[in-house]
Amino acid sequence: MPEKTNIITLDGPSGVGKSTISRRIAAQLGYTYLDTGAMYRAVGFYLKTQSVDIDNFENVSACLGDITIRLLPARDEISDAGVILNGRDISDRIRTPEISMLASRVSTIPAVRMKLTEMQRQIGAEGRVVAEGRDTGTVVFPEAAHKFFLDADIRERAHRRIRQMRLTGAAVDEREVFEMIQKRDRDDSERSIAPLKKAEDALLIDTTGLTIEEVCSEILHNIES
Repeated sequence: MPEKTNIITLDGPSGVGKSTISRRIAAQLGYTYLDTGAMYRAVGFYLKTQSVDIDNFENVSACLGDITIRLLPARDEISDAGVILNGRDISDRIRTPEISMLASRVSTIPAVRMKLTEMQRQIGAEGRVVAEGRDTGTVVFPEAAHKFFLDADIRERAHRRIRQMRLTGAAVDEREVFEMIQKRDRDDSERSIAPLKKAEDALLIDTTGLTIEEVCSEILHNIES
């Protein structure tokens, strides 16, 4: 486990701004940005393309040895981290509502969580990491020095996700997006393994009505103080 001062975790539900904020914090501190959610998306994408029954845990476990994932640095503070799956760049193919829901489903599979948690800890072994996800402060890096849990009103989170999707030119059904976020919140919070929850020693930040700059400023101030 790396020294406490070298690990920062940001957890929270979908659409709360974790990715953008984590990238900016990492860039300002010169840390590595670890997008744990992208790793679950990659596994979900692989299982889908290989037509593996996600409900058959034995079959899923048998596939995990065939999966290699490499994260690439984000091109800038507004871009997602690149994802290489078995030597193939799938960065633009995993940022869809369908893959998001698949990621939530595969995250309930013990063998998947064990494999990815091990990979994430290897990335964080040398420290100087900003880890973003849903269980980075509670499970992956419980000894992290700085932990934050971001939250926001679900309607605002849905509107943020809709704006993000429209920027890519995607057709958006606003009601469907809202219902998918509701479902993912419920699935992530109620799963038996590593559920979404605030670590006891994490600072809760309600990002409703706040700008990205304001949230980053509060996080950096807390770290520096």
